[in-house]
Amino acid sequence: MTLPRPHRFDLLMGFLGFACGLLLWSFGLYTTGDRIFDQRWATLIPLAVMASMVALRRTMPLTALNVGTLAIVGDQFTNGNLVTVLMFTDVVYAAVVYGKPASARRIPYTTGLITVAVTVGFLVWWQNAIALLIGVITGMVSFMPAMTGAVVRNHREAAEAARLRAEQTALLAEMDRAQAVVAERARMARELHDMVANHLSAIAIHSTAALSLDEPATTRQALTVIRENSVAGLSEMRRLIGILRDSSGDAEPAASPTLAGLDALVNQSAVNAEPSGLLLVLDDTRKDPAGLPAPVELAAYRIVQESLTNALKHAAPGEVRVTLGQDPGALWVRVTSPYGERPGPTAPGSGAGLVGMRERVALLDGVFEAGPVTDGEGRKRWRVRAELPVGANDEERT
Repeated sequence: MTLPRPHRFDLLMGFLGFACGLLLWSFGLYTTGDRIFDQRWATLIPLAVMASMVALRRTMPLTALNVGTLAIVGDQFTNGNLVTVLMFTDVVYAAVVYGKPASARRIPYTTGLITVAVTVGFLVWWQNAIALLIGVITGMVSFMPAMTGAVVRNHREAAEAARLRAEQTALLAEMDRAQAVVAERARMARELHDMVANHLSAIAIHSTAALSLDEPATTRQALTVIRENSVAGLSEMRRLIGILRDSSGDAEPAASPTLAGLDALVNQSAVNAEPSGLLLVLDDTRKDPAGLPAPVELAAYRIVQESLTNALKHAAPGEVRVTLGQDPGALWVRVTSPYGERPGPTAPGSGAGLVGMRERVALLDGVFEAGPVTDGEGRKRWRVRAELPVGANDEERT
């Protein structure tokens, strides 16, 4: 069995204590006289044992207390040394501060009971006031160091708990900051995709058509559409850049699109979709279009915009119908388009549009569905359906 290595500071304290005790012993300064072991050298034995226990006060606190207690009792049978008593108080203090939690809780009660027992015992034996003095000295040597150690240990544990709480709070704050950054990046990606993808898709399709057809009129018409979509896309990009540079802290720009602009969106998309044989129809069945929360209107607008972009990229020739309706608790949006192979040029897709629509609906605790369905006439169509609670009047929870 390997004994733990004593702490340097404890070794120094033990050495200095023993040296001071030797100094008092050399001058013959004792605490008492006429004891059982009145030989001059007998006082050095408890002193040496106590100095050794001081050296172990931090590494073996309970052992130091037990052996130190035997040493202080043995010191009472010699002429005694003041330094031995003082070192014992330090051993009691260290046993509470550095000992196990159970021992640290038990030692103050034990020393308190010992103090009371010594006082009562001497009162019964001597039946004079000197017994009270003995009790006070016993309390000063044992109970008071134990209580001081308990107070210091409680303060240390409270400080450690506060430090751990501070570290946990800082960790949670860092996690919240990282999540906020990720959420803001996702929101910016959705906005950028929804604002620009429609224009770029139209540009790609019309430029492909202009390159594949050697007809001046068709080419001129395609270039006109390309220019219009380029200008609109640049305007949207400038608006987004302006939002990102704005330091006012607004969650959404003041000019965020609303459902009042759906007519213009459908008309513009109809111009882009005409060469692909698509007919766009807006069917707004809402009785009271006003009074919707801004996040709901923005989400609905972006869902329609992205659905029309996807139809422009992938839909077969036919009717693309945008339907809006409102129940007492929700706004629902439905966009249906022909499903199948389409002639002519197409634009590649990455699937980010469906992901962005699903995220927008999830942020408002709504319901989103997208996929092929069969209508009443047995024709396959692609349907996007979103149900947005109208009570979600908070900003998107980013």
